[in-house]
Amino acid sequence: MLASMALWTQKSVEALRRDAESNLLRRSLGPWNLTALGIGSIIGTGIFVLTGTAASMNAGPALVLSMVFSAIGCAFSGLCYAEFASMTPVAGSAYTYAYATLGELIAWIIGWDLILEYALSTATVAVGWSGYLVSLLNDIGIFLPPSVTQAPFNLPAILVVGLVSTLLVIGVKESANANTALVLVKSLVLVLFIAVGASSVTRANLTPFIPPNTGEFGAFGWSGVLRGAGVMFFAYIGFDAVSTAAQEARDPARDMPVGILGSLAICTVLYIGVAIVLIGIVPYSRLNVPDPLAVGIDSTGLTWMRPIVKCAALLGLFSTMLVTLLGQTRIFYSMSQDGLLPRVFAIVHPRFRTPHLSTMLTGAIVALVAGVTPIAVLGQLVSIGTLLAFTLVSIGVVILRRTAPDLPRPFRTPWVPVVPFAGAAICLVQMIGLPLATWIRLVTWLAIGLSVYGMYGWRHAHPNAVTRQATGDTRHSDDRYAACR
Repeated sequence: MLASMALWTQKSVEALRRDAESNLLRRSLGPWNLTALGIGSIIGTGIFVLTGTAASMNAGPALVLSMVFSAIGCAFSGLCYAEFASMTPVAGSAYTYAYATLGELIAWIIGWDLILEYALSTATVAVGWSGYLVSLLNDIGIFLPPSVTQAPFNLPAILVVGLVSTLLVIGVKESANANTALVLVKSLVLVLFIAVGASSVTRANLTPFIPPNTGEFGAFGWSGVLRGAGVMFFAYIGFDAVSTAAQEARDPARDMPVGILGSLAICTVLYIGVAIVLIGIVPYSRLNVPDPLAVGIDSTGLTWMRPIVKCAALLGLFSTMLVTLLGQTRIFYSMSQDGLLPRVFAIVHPRFRTPHLSTMLTGAIVALVAGVTPIAVLGQLVSIGTLLAFTLVSIGVVILRRTAPDLPRPFRTPWVPVVPFAGAAICLVQMIGLPLATWIRLVTWLAIGLSVYGMYGWRHAHPNAVTRQATGDTRHSDDRYAACR
């Protein structure tokens, strides 16, 4: 009986706020830093690589509809994230929110799911970064053999993850400043791509707008629009990473909603503009390449822009890896503070004030995954994991409104429960559109997670304890294993 009750233990909002007050991480991020973190994470492999894949294999010109569908779902989920982030300004994102509303077991599931999301997202972007680097080097006469640039040994992807991990160990403020500069560069280049390419758009390339289905679900037609939304959802992942930095925000109640919603709005406008121009320049059937924007520039005849686009892609993808790997380590940090993972993940460096051991360990694993796994498999896994997280966050807002209606909410999601339920429904529909193999991989990952929870997490969890020492040591409030024996 006690074991069963422990599975549904909730972490009180008061405990979350105590965690924030006993913060070991440095509060150094303002609203622009947070918005830039969101943009830095969102604008990455999704727009620079997967746009071409989704257009050529799934939706054709109707990829624009896929993007709009994904953006609407993200907007609804983003409103829910903003409410939670303003209420509970601690690291952990959807994991923390689930602990406060749905209980420990669901929190573990979503935390384990977020590990999949952020780690594989970083690996996916690293593979995309490698593709653009190889393409740029080819342009200047340097040719790297496929044996060191593709799975099962993608050396550039491994090395860039190591570089990102090193920067994150040094400090979050330094990482945020580097990210802000990179965000400005890649955003300006995307605007330049839209402006230069608009005059070369051909109406014939956009007709038919929704190509007829080939007889297979997800291969054009309306099912292709749905599958394209599920694939391109990866391109919007990132605004939720802002919430993982809540304990490093100077004024989280005010700045977190700005960072989450502002980054999502800016990126949606850029994405739709890029998609229309790219597919209008190049027939969608020719876009199944690792560098679709470069192909688009070549079609305009403005070859002087090709190295600019590729360099911007390299810088932009680097900033995306910065943010997603930061988010991954902060998820580990929160789960470790709650006892669900070993204490090593919550140890903070005495000088840099970053979870350095967690960052180095995560970076090593992500580098390995990036080196051996194809990008298509990675992208779909990240999308389904994130869609699950968004669904649970949306439902969590409705639950907490009923169970704790009097809690202060600096930002309130409008039209509850309509907006949260709509966000959850759109996410679930996109999940349905993903391949069966992706579902099998998700279920397998969650099954492994439940095994880890059963062997370690539920025995050591102490959701309402407060971190005591700068070394990451955490006091247990109970020993469930002893009690249940």
